Amino acid sequence: QVQLVESGGGLVQAGGSLRLSCAASGITFSRCAMGWFRQAPGKEREFVAGISWNGGITYYADSVKGRFTISRDNAKNTAVLQMNSLKPEDTAIFYCAAQTRPRIRVRSEDDYDYWGQGTQVTVSS
Repeated sequence: QVQLVESGGGLVQAGGSLRLSCAASGITFSRCAMGWFRQAPGKEREFVAGISWNGGITYYADSVKGRFTISRDNAKNTAVLQMNSLKPEDTAIFYCAAQTRPRIRVRSEDDYDYWGQGTQVTVSS
């Protein structure tokens, strides 16, 4: 069974930090590019960050550049999203996603094959 499980969400004050983790199983994690998406109430799911199979290339949405950092530990089958300087507009359910075949694009939902259940991030003003 392919499974992606997010953790680390919670409630934090504006300006604070959270570290989200995605634990993967049932896939060859070291061969998969990974991504983070989020969905706020009343909005479409949007791309947040992506990382290549070996961690050598990263991608970020303009709204999080300079504040969020995506990383991975292939030995632990884990992808991480470190979020600093959080803003109320970051409030959303955050989802982890995996690519299991080569792709050129990383910013579309259609570019990912498996998804986690999501973890809630709430930033108070």
